[in-house]
Amino acid sequence: MSARSARSLFGYALVGWAVLPLLGCRLVGERPSNLRDWSPDQAVLPYAETYDDVVHVHNVRDCTYVSQDAYVLNYYDKAYDLNSLRSVDFIMVPFRNMPSIAHTMLSFGFDDGDYLAVSVEIRREKGEQYQFLNGILDQYELMYVLGSERDLVKLRTNYRGDDVYVYRARATPEQARKLFLDVIQRVNKLAAEPEFYNTFTNNCTTNIARHINDLAPGKVPRDFRVLLPGYSDKLAYDLGLLDTSLPFPEARRRANVSELARQHPESADFSAVIRR
Repeated sequence: MSARSARSLFGYALVGWAVLPLLGCRLVGERPSNLRDWSPDQAVLPYAETYDDVVHVHNVRDCTYVSQDAYVLNYYDKAYDLNSLRSVDFIMVPFRNMPSIAHTMLSFGFDDGDYLAVSVEIRREKGEQYQFLNGILDQYELMYVLGSERDLVKLRTNYRGDDVYVYRARATPEQARKLFLDVIQRVNKLAAEPEFYNTFTNNCTTNIARHINDLAPGKVPRDFRVLLPGYSDKLAYDLGLLDTSLPFPEARRRANVSELARQHPESADFSAVIRR
């Protein structure tokens, strides 16, 4: 994409940010709700309670998949000690037929080797699929899925056939702690006050950008790579949010965990294996 076309696309998208959500509200006139007939894998919302340095997370999703649409549901609760939080990873999943578009996630790593992945998604009703126009017109609720990487990463690598890139973020322990708590605050807010997903203004990547800007105002600027998150890894690299010790093409090559995930689907140390 040329710089000129990128600027033009960004300009159109900015208009969309301002106009399309309003248009959607006028057309729909319905308030977001947490009470619908949800798809089973998204029927349960996570929430958390924080006591001093420990965050008790409820409803961490850990599905076992037979195919991308057939799975055994499983959830667990876990207490996460903020003093043992050691890393934050940025995860990008480009769309196979449109690699300029991608799904983005975060994953928090702890001293016990566990990772808590965070995926911001549309909350689908039974039988519902994502459609671009509906995403513009506020037809979906927004949800945060808190899950194991065995669920959220392996679903995409092994059952959807996607490429998944896992980048280590540059974050001090204090920054990682603040980011984690900011995410948890948002999770609890959505459990109490549902919101509509919006393709331009309230999606996976804009929410991650907001979390970062909550901690460091203005760190993530308005950029076409937020609206086209297939380029968001390069944006994060350019902003110094990721490890820049390697040139970006090599960093991107090493970040692709898809083959390792497919070679070791049943590994008890799945998260460690895909980071080798």
